Amino acid sequence: MTDNAPIAPRPYDDTTDFGYRDVPTADKKSLVRGVFDSVAKRYDVMNDVMSLGVHRVWKRIFATQLAPAPHLRLLDLAGGTGDISFGWLAGGGGPAILSDINAAMLSVGRDRAATRGYLPDLEFCVIDAEAIPLADCSVDRVSIAFGLRNCTDKSAVLREARRVLRPGGKFLCLEFSKVQVAALAPIYDAWSFGVLPRMGQMIAKDSESYQYLAESIRMFPDQETLAEMMREAGLEQVRYRSLSGGIAAIHSGWRL
Repeated sequence: MTDNAPIAPRPYDDTTDFGYRDVPTADKKSLVRGVFDSVAKRYDVMNDVMSLGVHRVWKRIFATQLAPAPHLRLLDLAGGTGDISFGWLAGGGGPAILSDINAAMLSVGRDRAATRGYLPDLEFCVIDAEAIPLADCSVDRVSIAFGLRNCTDKSAVLREARRVLRPGGKFLCLEFSKVQVAALAPIYDAWSFGVLPRMGQMIAKDSESYQYLAESIRMFPDQETLAEMMREAGLEQVRYRSLSGGIAAIHSGWRL
């Protein structure tokens, strides 16, 4: 096994993964918050650099699959600086809740929303996706993009997403996943572990946070495992679509 080989997910217990490190479960949220406090102001620039701009294409596909409509309400979990909520509104969606556990990321998102004229249609909320403070059956869509892997109890997030969906509502997750094209794997590893931390140091003055982000991708469940977790959470008609050879994937499921 190489140093950068994927590590199998393990049961939720008194320790959990923070990248390749074992940490007390109770500490992970504060550690993740520290990462995003550090990178918030340069997060969007680094996303472009990290993905060579391809994340914008993935997010456009994702926003289309959300199927925005004026009568539908979106809860955007781990919405950070707002890309998914903005795509929803630009596509004609109804009111959206832009939420994140990290207030620094939401502050950047609010500033970006103001420059785009989206403030009237957005509510900003600091929300822990594992314990959503909304009533049962209160939204029509729940999205989470590049956020689920940073959550401590991913199954709790999926259960909460289903709980707040109205019957007929849809959950969608966009996340890095398992590369399915063998020829891409060594190139992707070299980029993730050799280039990204150095870029993080140059652009965001923070190599450690980007080392964690690369590691967190490898620790995330693969496409089939995540699909089964969604079914276990009570979501139905679960499907996924791999993007860019499996570097990312969109998972979807319904509350029927």
